[in-house]
Amino acid sequence: MAFWRKGPTPGTVIDEKSPVNDSYGDIGIIRNDEQLAIDAHRAEQPGELTLEEDTAGGMGRHLGLFSTTFLMYEAFLSSGCIIFAQNILIAANHSVTDWAKRGIAIAVIVFVTCMHTFTPKWGVRIMNALGSIKVFILIFIVITGFVVLGGHVHSIPDPHASFRHSFVGSSKSGYEYATALFKVLNSYAGWSNAAYVLNEVRRPVRTLKIAGPLGLGICGVLYLLANVAYFAAATPKQISKSSNTVAAFFFGKVFGHAAERALSVFVALSALGNVMTVTFAQSRVNQELAKEGVIPFGRFWASGWPFGAPSAGLLLHFIPSFVIIVAIPFGDAYNFIIDVEGYPSSVIYFFVVIGLFILRWRAPQIPRPFKVWLPVPIFFLLGQGFLLVAPFLRPPGGKGDTSLPYWLYPIVGIVVLVGGVVYWFGWRVLLPRVAGFEWRERKGALKDGTVVTQFERARKREL
Repeated sequence: MAFWRKGPTPGTVIDEKSPVNDSYGDIGIIRNDEQLAIDAHRAEQPGELTLEEDTAGGMGRHLGLFSTTFLMYEAFLSSGCIIFAQNILIAANHSVTDWAKRGIAIAVIVFVTCMHTFTPKWGVRIMNALGSIKVFILIFIVITGFVVLGGHVHSIPDPHASFRHSFVGSSKSGYEYATALFKVLNSYAGWSNAAYVLNEVRRPVRTLKIAGPLGLGICGVLYLLANVAYFAAATPKQISKSSNTVAAFFFGKVFGHAAERALSVFVALSALGNVMTVTFAQSRVNQELAKEGVIPFGRFWASGWPFGAPSAGLLLHFIPSFVIIVAIPFGDAYNFIIDVEGYPSSVIYFFVVIGLFILRWRAPQIPRPFKVWLPVPIFFLLGQGFLLVAPFLRPPGGKGDTSLPYWLYPIVGIVVLVGGVVYWFGWRVLLPRVAGFEWRERKGALKDGTVVTQFERARKREL
């Protein structure tokens, strides 16, 4: 996982006390020239821990509970495979059983896993190409929307119908707003995928400070205008009754059924790009967790054999994705996966923002490449708090956006998080206490040169 850890700068290594030494009062530890050189080299290495963090236990100890939840949480990142299957069938004008749709979705995740494993460079090139297609589709939809609003599409006689009394009949249910927000936030999830792979980016902090706001800003404007285009072509009631994705329905309304089928191919390719990007990022998260010894059989999962890609991390991503595609009723799969993916994310984001406030208060002197304006995390915290509570509020009629119980997705999300807590507590705390040993860390290297952290049992008298 790509984390930015800013260590001591070469000029302040001697002047500032190490956090490790704070517990010893004013007695510092004198560092020799060799150690100073190591610190200077590691001062601004993205994706690495500083000396103090490394000697304090490494990433596994610092991430603790939350690191283990990624392994369960990633099972619900297969929604793009489902969207690809639905749209490619619309393009083929062919109706098949749910198991045939599952087969297409599984074929997508198999293809993406093999691509990133055996031809990683081509995987990145295809990702970039599909990203360009996504932008092209959005721009095309926006321009088409302006044409529709201008009254130049005869199949849509009243393009302004959706904008008269726009909020009449709007929902008053907190549950429905929460589930809608999970789907909206999912469409912006690419920013987090970029952060996961910063250790593969040149000058990552500078790049993220420019690309992050720029990318989110462009996407935000395009998404907003695309929604204007959708509502120009159809009313909310017409959209809600459609069994197709909104983009496919839009193309059908504007250009006819033949165009809907043709342009659904591009929507499917856009979904494929999502799958490739998520798989690319999540496999590296898995590999980094394995390198830090958080995952059982870490030496296997950390391997980059045979072509330098995180092949075992890709396999670890593939297995739960496959299970979820097969296990969940296909008609409910997309909405349920998005909701379950969103809830544990909100829990983690909620505590991350609290951690940000704690660091601002307890360690204001820490150098920060970017310092967010306080109103932003306050607003974000309130929003995440709403998303944690609202899914438990009973919706009208007691029915959510799937045929499953409305309360099921937040419960599943909590079980995912609790599963991570149970695993971590049993591994790091309970097992050593019951068996009378302590974990001792040591670094090891795989045949491909990958450096991994291994935990060995040591009797307390040996330490």
